[in-house]
Amino acid sequence: MTEEEARQWLWDHFAVSRETEEKLEAFIAFLKREAESQNLISASTFDHIWDRHIVDSAQLLRFCPSEPVSWIDLGSGAGFPGIVAALLSTHEVTLVESRGRRIDYLQRAIALLDLEDRVCIAGMPLERVETAPYSVISARAFAPLDRLFDLAARFSTNKTLWLLPKGRNAAKEWERVQPVWRGEFRIESSVTDPEAGILVGHLAGRREKGTAAAE
Repeated sequence: MTEEEARQWLWDHFAVSRETEEKLEAFIAFLKREAESQNLISASTFDHIWDRHIVDSAQLLRFCPSEPVSWIDLGSGAGFPGIVAALLSTHEVTLVESRGRRIDYLQRAIALLDLEDRVCIAGMPLERVETAPYSVISARAFAPLDRLFDLAARFSTNKTLWLLPKGRNAAKEWERVQPVWRGEFRIESSVTDPEAGILVGHLAGRREKGTAAAE
């Protein structure tokens, strides 16, 4: 997907207002300036931000309810997918980030984009974040699935929607954790990489010891 194709995909799938377009442009400009002094995104994606980061984040909204929900984004880093999700929806988003410079960067990005009323930062390791139920949990390149469930299951209910971009190992990661965790997940193809998968579904909880995974 070229950068122009990525922009067109976004406009085709979302009601992108002029104001939102300007905010997306401002966010990208801000990201590029900040990336000169800290490693926010991979250098190989610097010229493909619309494709590899904006659309890659925005596509998760296809699986969400349209009405406002509480969303927690784990390991937000440069703001993907959390900030993009907030710009393109009315969801209330919590960004979890433990690194000091990233926290400062996210705080300034939120202020720049006038998102203070709907986006907050949990500036600490996930283990220290107060337990609370969320409607949506996302994590992009945060941790292997077994570790992710261990850390984040306490934020999930049976109705919580998990949105987990897992690249080309999505199926294998889900298969590996099924002897330990119960849930209903499907694998959706990423629009930015047809060979990459997004785990979409609900976690039911940890299996009792000795209970075999369902076929």
